[in-house]
Amino acid sequence: MENVKVFCHSSIKLSYEDVSIYIDPYKIPEEYHDADIILITHTHYDHFSEEDIEKVRNENTIIVATLDARDKIKEMGFADHKVLLVEPNKKYKVNEVSFSTIPAYNVNKAFHKKEYGWVGYVVTLDGVNYYIAGDTDINDENRAVDCDIAFLPVGGTYTMNATEAASLANEIKPKTVIPIHYGLVVGSKEDVEEFRNILNPSIKCIDIIGGEE
Repeated sequence: MENVKVFCHSSIKLSYEDVSIYIDPYKIPEEYHDADIILITHTHYDHFSEEDIEKVRNENTIIVATLDARDKIKEMGFADHKVLLVEPNKKYKVNEVSFSTIPAYNVNKAFHKKEYGWVGYVVTLDGVNYYIAGDTDINDENRAVDCDIAFLPVGGTYTMNATEAASLANEIKPKTVIPIHYGLVVGSKEDVEEFRNILNPSIKCIDIIGGEE
């Protein structure tokens, strides 16, 4: 997992060869300015953080975000040709990186409504499919995801909880799952342990936020 970094919460970096992809950068510890692509799942402050986007962007960075981020991105000074606004259930390609958008929404609470058009992503790098779920519950769309590595929220309240996340992982059967969205805004290590205990033992669980186990 040398090419994967989780800074905290749902802030992720994927690397492949000379390509660096940040997803929902938040609480970035230093100035990197190495992002080729930034993927934003939705515009809540802990997923769309202007301060942290500034820490990773450079003059060549392309930012990918949902439609409701249009004005914020424009205010940040991104040139139009460096912006890709996405919708759920679509396939895209940026800088030879292919990815698709998976609807991310709540089914039993109103924090993330389906009509908002917010997303998770399946990113393909070197033939490996990485699913970053975004803020979501289990839904019909993410139950059909085909991935090798899944980043699933386990903290509950605003997303699926540990039990629900394990249920989704057991259904979609990634080779590896990485718990996210805990330890900062909501959720704790206890949620990770609950998730791990319910997870099918054939699926490897790596707690990158708390250290690999």
